[in-house]
Amino acid sequence: MTEAWALENDGQLALGPVRVKVPAKINLHLGVGPLRGDGYHELHTVYHAISLFDEVTARTGDALTLTMQGEGVGQLDLGDDNLVIRAAKALAVAAKVEPKARLHLRKSIPLAAGLAGGSADAAATLVACDALWGTQFSRADLAKIAETLGSDVPFLLFGGTALGTGRGETVSPVLARPSKWHWVVAFAEGELSTPAVFRELDRLREAGQAPAPLTSTDALLAALRQKDPEVLGAALGNDLEAAAISLHPALESTLEAGRSAGAHASLVSGSGPTCVFLASDEVHGEKIAEAVRPHARGVHLAHGPVPGARVG
Repeated sequence: MTEAWALENDGQLALGPVRVKVPAKINLHLGVGPLRGDGYHELHTVYHAISLFDEVTARTGDALTLTMQGEGVGQLDLGDDNLVIRAAKALAVAAKVEPKARLHLRKSIPLAAGLAGGSADAAATLVACDALWGTQFSRADLAKIAETLGSDVPFLLFGGTALGTGRGETVSPVLARPSKWHWVVAFAEGELSTPAVFRELDRLREAGQAPAPLTSTDALLAALRQKDPEVLGAALGNDLEAAAISLHPALESTLEAGRSAGAHASLVSGSGPTCVFLASDEVHGEKIAEAVRPHARGVHLAHGPVPGARVG
C-alpha cells in the first residue's frame, strides 16, 4: 500500500456510537485480462469514488449483530456471510479482541449493481469497529485485512481516484488536477452477478463476439489531469460492458438515452447493471437524468472524486 495513504487513526476508544460514511465506486477504466490460475481475471482498472453513500453505525454490545434499513431490506442476508459481519470478525481476529458490536447499516447503494456496495460496507465496518474497539490500526493495516474480504474493499478505505491492478486489490492513488466531475447514475431493474458477467465476457471472447480489449490507461490518466469532460469522456471504457448488455439487453436503451441527451460518456458501471453518464455540470446532469429516468428504476446525481470511509 502506498505510504502516502497510511493515514493513522486517532487511537482513541469510542465511547458513543461510531458512524462511518462510505461512498460507492465506479470504474473509469476496466480492462479485463485472461483468467488466472486462482480463478480471478487479471484487471487493470481506474477506480473513482462518487457521492452516493452507505453508512455503518457501530455501538457497544454483548455480541456481534447487524440490522439494516434502505436498499436491500429483506433481500440482504444479515448473517455470517454478510460482508459487514465478515469484516468485523476479520478485524477482531487481527486485533485479538472479542467481536462484540451492534452494527446498523443504512443503505443507499443498490445490491449487485456494479457500484461495490457490499465492499463499501465492509470498508466502513473496518473503520467503525477500529474506532469502537480502539484497535489503533492504520489505514494501511486495515487495507491488508480489506484485501482478504474483496477486490474493491481496499480502495473504498481511501476513495478518491486510484489505479487498481491484480484482481483489483492492489491500489495506488492517481495524481490528477483537483477537478470535480459530475455523474448521473441510473439504477436498473434487477441485478447482475459479477461472476456471471465475467463468465459471459469469456464466452463472448471465445466466440469472437466481444470488442477488442482495453489496453493502456495512459489516455485516461492524461485526461484526469485536465478539466475537460469531453476529453475525459472519450477516454472512459469498460471491457465488461458488452457482457452486461448481453445478459441485460435493456441496458442498451438506457445508454442510448444518455448519449442522445448529450452525455460526454455513457457506460455500464463495473459489472452492471447500473449505468453512469458524464455531464458537464449539474444543469447538464439534470437534463441527462430526465432523459434516462424512463429507462431506470431510479436516478441519482453525483460528483467525484470523494474520500473513502470516514468517521462522522
